Amino acid sequence: MQTELQATQSVSTSTSSPSDDLDRRDRAWYIDKLVAMLVFVGGISAIIFIIGIFVFITREGFGFILTRFDVVEFFTSTAWRPTSDQRPTYGALALIAGTASVTGLAMLVSVPFSIGAAIYISEFSSGRVGEVLKVLVELLAAIPSVVWGFIGLTIMNPLIIDTFHVPIGLCVLNSGLILGLMAAPIMTTIAEDALKAVPDTYREAAEALGATRWQVTTRAVLPAAKQGLVAAVLLGVGRGFGETMAVLMASGHAVNLPTSVFDSVRALTATIAAELGETAVGSEHYQALFTLGILLFAVTFSINLAADLMVRGVRKTS
Repeated sequence: MQTELQATQSVSTSTSSPSDDLDRRDRAWYIDKLVAMLVFVGGISAIIFIIGIFVFITREGFGFILTRFDVVEFFTSTAWRPTSDQRPTYGALALIAGTASVTGLAMLVSVPFSIGAAIYISEFSSGRVGEVLKVLVELLAAIPSVVWGFIGLTIMNPLIIDTFHVPIGLCVLNSGLILGLMAAPIMTTIAEDALKAVPDTYREAAEALGATRWQVTTRAVLPAAKQGLVAAVLLGVGRGFGETMAVLMASGHAVNLPTSVFDSVRALTATIAAELGETAVGSEHYQALFTLGILLFAVTFSINLAADLMVRGVRKTS
């Protein structure tokens, strides 16, 4: 009798388990599943957006690449005359050189400032002072690019003219200084993270050998963090390479190969921003601008991908 009772209880328990599982699917269970789904969608949205952007610009510029694109003219000619009635030319060398010169000068300005600020905040400042300085540096990133452009147009332009006695201050020097200040916050943040990722045992070992704080920083911390510091510089290069409005307003927007920092130049991004609104959709000029966009996307994506891989390497080693 007792055996039959136990068997009946086990059967009733096994038959009631699905309903018990269904009863446990209350409001909290559905909220948890909904939040998990939203997090998943948010995680893959960046990849979807990048693929969508690439497909869009490739579709718009692919017709020009198949029919009119001349590799030699595009990369070796300085004649960017897409609206010429006789013979339109699409030489992007001057645009590429203008972008490279502005970005290169910006890195000469921002790299010492950013690395120095990161070293001081991470290694030398006290906790409260370091946090205040970090906030002040990151406040630079909150300034809109058009405001930086106005600073270059109304403040840096007359200052360069009066200081160096040149006819115009909208040049590589102006846009490079502005762009360097714009790229500094992200470089400082990534560089500081790389320095803080170095294990404290490195510092303790160097101090145990009698090294000063500066010797600890230069001979122990910086060599260990060099991969992250390179990643910070690459992210700054990507930031500068893709900037549009500030460069458009401060560079002079002239198509020529720069021979000095006082020459006016035109960048790839500024060309797209200035000319795209005045071209007929689907025209040869329109497709050529999207070809510039493909080149710009490929370069910035490669730079940011390399920097991201380096940052991931730093995190794994730490």
